[in-house]
Amino acid sequence: MPVYSEKVMQHFMNPHNVGEIEDADGVGEIGNPVCGDMMTFYIKVKDNRIEDVKYKTFGCGAAIAVSSMVSDMVKGKTLQEALTVTPDKVATELDGLPKNKMHCSNLGSQALRKAIRNYAVNNKIDIPGLTDKEEIEEDEHACEA
Repeated sequence: MPVYSEKVMQHFMNPHNVGEIEDADGVGEIGNPVCGDMMTFYIKVKDNRIEDVKYKTFGCGAAIAVSSMVSDMVKGKTLQEALTVTPDKVATELDGLPKNKMHCSNLGSQALRKAIRNYAVNNKIDIPGLTDKEEIEEDEHACEA
């Protein structure tokens, strides 16, 4: 059984920024067919900053905590700053994740990146740090309960 940090438990029990933005500027969805975790991130952008971010997550406690933390990490940041969120940074902010739950931090940063990509495509803009033909690799980590 995974042992979670106090910060992971706080974000799982009291997640921040849960919900959907009806008129979102960008939406990114990703899932892991092995474990069934699904994350959808919604962003509202104003003056190149993430003015609001919400998410819906179906998954384990770590997936919910990761979504909550990613949303906290990027709210108010520029799009370029938000693109610097990595799975390792998310795990560090959560005071660590068990090895068999690191895939959750991958999903969180990938869903966010997909939302930013969706915004860029919809607005026909280039965002530094987001490559033209960037492909987000599906997570190869096996999910364990």
